[in-house]
Amino acid sequence: MKIYSRKELNDYKLSLTYDDISLIPFEISQIKSRAQANPATEFLGKRLQLPVLSSPMDTVSGIRMAEELERLGCLGVLNRFDSSLNELLENEELTSRISAVSIGLNTNEEIITKLAERKFIICIDTANANNVTVLNKCEELKTKYDVKLIVGNVACGSTLKDLVNAGADAVRIGIGGGSVCTTSIQTGIGIGQVSSLLDVYFAREEANLNIALIADGGIKSPGDIAKAIALGADAVMLGRMLAGTKEAPGEVIKYNDQLWKKYRGSASFGVKMKNEFIEGEETMIPYKGPVENVINAISDGLRSAMSYMNSFTLEELRSKNSFAVLSNSSYIERLPRK
Repeated sequence: MKIYSRKELNDYKLSLTYDDISLIPFEISQIKSRAQANPATEFLGKRLQLPVLSSPMDTVSGIRMAEELERLGCLGVLNRFDSSLNELLENEELTSRISAVSIGLNTNEEIITKLAERKFIICIDTANANNVTVLNKCEELKTKYDVKLIVGNVACGSTLKDLVNAGADAVRIGIGGGSVCTTSIQTGIGIGQVSSLLDVYFAREEANLNIALIADGGIKSPGDIAKAIALGADAVMLGRMLAGTKEAPGEVIKYNDQLWKKYRGSASFGVKMKNEFIEGEETMIPYKGPVENVINAISDGLRSAMSYMNSFTLEELRSKNSFAVLSNSSYIERLPRK
C-alpha cells in the first residue's frame, strides 16, 4: 500500500473528497487517553475549544445557535437572511454573547458600521469569492474599519493572493460540496473537498500568505473533521451536522411518528422566495436534540483521532503527513453493517 503525503494527494490524478482518503497512524502514540488531546485553537484572535464554525444558513445559524456555540467554545456565524442582525444590534447584552455575523454585498451600510464598531468578525457571505465585487467590498471594509473578515467561497487557490491583498483574514473553501448545494450539478463548477482544500493550502504555503483556511462543505462526521485539520485546515464550517438540533432555527415537525426539522441551502427557493436560478435544495432531517450533544460527539471523535495520530495538539495533527487513498470497496468496508 502506498502512503501519500499532502503534496502527493494534491498531485493525485483524480479530484478527491473525504470518503476517498483515510489518516494512517504511523507512530507509537504517547497519548494514553483521548482526554489528553487538546483540540483548542486560536482563530482570528479568538480562543476556540474546538475548530468549529457554523455555516451562516437560515436553518442552521440563528441567534440561539450562535449563542450556544459561543458557550461551547465554538464560533457561530449568524445568518443574514432574516431579522437576526437587527435583533442583535438592538440588544446590547446579546452582542456580548455572539462573535461572528454574515453580511451580503447589499447589506445596509449602517448595519455594517455597527457590526464593525462592536468588533464582530464579519463574514462576507457569497457563493463565489473570485469576483471583483467581493474583492472591492472586502477592500472597502478593511479600509473603513478595524475588523476581521471571512470571505468565500473558493474551489482552488489561484486567486488566494488577491483575496489576501483585498484584506481577507480567512477564506471558506469548497464549492458545490454541501449536502443541499446543487451548484456543481447546475453549473459544472467545483472539485472534491480534499482537492479544494489542498490546492488552497499549498497556494498559501508557497506564497507565504497570512490567511486562515476554513474547510466548508462535505463534512459528515467527526472523522471528516479530523481529516480536514490534518490536511491543513485551520477550522471547519458545518451545516448539516448542526442542522436539526434544538438551537437551529425552525419548528420541530412530527411526521410518521418521528420528529424533523427543515434544512435548506442558502440558494434554495425557500430562501430566495422568487423564481430565479436555484442552486440549493430543501429537505427535512431528523430532530437531534441539543446541539451540545453534537459538539460533544465531535470533540470525542477529534480527540480520538488525535490520540491515534500521536497528536496532543491540532498543530501536531497538521504536522502528520500520512494518508491512504481508498478504493470504493475499502471505503464500504469501513461502514457499520446492520
